[in-house]
Amino acid sequence: MVPEEKLRWLCRRGSLELDMMLNLYLDRFYLTAGHDEQQLFQALLNFSDGELLMYLMGKQLPEEKGMDSLVKKIRSLSAAGT
Repeated sequence: MVPEEKLRWLCRRGSLELDMMLNLYLDRFYLTAGHDEQQLFQALLNFSDGELLMYLMGKQLPEEKGMDSLVKKIRSLSAAGT
């Protein structure tokens, strides 16, 4: 398992919007998520800022299996203002 401090560092991106969305998921759901979802989140952090913007701002969904559900979950957190 990747240490939380490292994940928090990886959530620091080139835009405030990405930082906020990724950290919100990390703070609210990551630690209680299942192993598969945690692995997907770690993989999501490997995408470029441009790809993350397209995915998390609703312009596109990733093709990787299961990643689309995680992206929708993160989008819904931001949309709900939680």
